[in-house]
Amino acid sequence: MKVCAAGILFRDNKVLLGKRCSDRDFYPDTWDLPGGHCKDNETPEETLLRELKEELGITITEFNYVALLHEPKVSLYGEYYYHIYLVTNWLGAVRNLTTGEHSEIRWFEPDDALKLDLVHPDYPALFRQINT
Repeated sequence: MKVCAAGILFRDNKVLLGKRCSDRDFYPDTWDLPGGHCKDNETPEETLLRELKEELGITITEFNYVALLHEPKVSLYGEYYYHIYLVTNWLGAVRNLTTGEHSEIRWFEPDDALKLDLVHPDYPALFRQINT
């Protein structure tokens, strides 16, 4: 079982998503939340803080746990648990520091994000939840 953490960055009624590069083995050319795999004995919260610093160059100052998602394509990718957090405040300017992982990052209104090819089928429900 692999464990990951990801953040829904929400500001000015928009959510930040990254488009996974087309050469990625794991969900290529789809839109995903920033985050990544837990290393060694990291907690999901520690992973979230580390990954968003590495990927986006930000330091998270406010976040809340919102969901535990399971890998929908177990036969293709294996078993994963995804700890999802709502990130509402951070320090630093958001920028794409991992261009080998995400070809672009972009802010979307939640309704527009629902029209994208998203990595996880449960993301739309989460986006609707934060938009209420």
